[in-house]
Amino acid sequence: METIRLIIVAVGGQGNLLASKVLGEAALISGVPVRMSEIHGMAQRGGVVESAIVFGDATSSIISDAEADILLGFEPVETLRALNRCSKETQVITSTATVPPFTVSIGEGVYPEVDDVKRLIREKCASLVAIDAMALAKEAGSPKSVNIVLLGALIQNGSLGFTKENVEEAIKRRTKPAFLDMNLNAFELGYKAAQVYTEKVS
Repeated sequence: METIRLIIVAVGGQGNLLASKVLGEAALISGVPVRMSEIHGMAQRGGVVESAIVFGDATSSIISDAEADILLGFEPVETLRALNRCSKETQVITSTATVPPFTVSIGEGVYPEVDDVKRLIREKCASLVAIDAMALAKEAGSPKSVNIVLLGALIQNGSLGFTKENVEEAIKRRTKPAFLDMNLNAFELGYKAAQVYTEKVS
């Protein structure tokens, strides 16, 4: 397959690592070569976390500025901060549910309006899927399943070339049995939401 470069950005505690592991497992099931970077940033709850995953024939997992084919953001401002990795060809998928940083909570910063964030993202990318992944995660049974909701939206996008069934199998392999039904439900909700909320912007 052609090389696909994916950046995932999140706040610590949102499940970035599990999402990366599921995608890596799905690539193995699908027979697709995959390379992953280490998780960068502060992994404790509240810190910024970033992953780079390269699918297909590639010699490095490094994704430079303007090289990302897909940007998957678990938090809207973190998605905005990662726009330097994007070009006019990049597909962006983001949650609209906010996780304001500590500086905002103590009154030393201002969180931007989400509509303004979406407008800025639209100016830089080819398409945008913006969904309230937190609301869908709660509907699935737990706010901790935001990551799996967003994987559903990513797979519906179709750019990775993975079948829905292969990703569901990866979720089964990487999820604890007690959370499996909830995560499969979260994946389905994200998949369906992306069918409705995809915007072509260039």
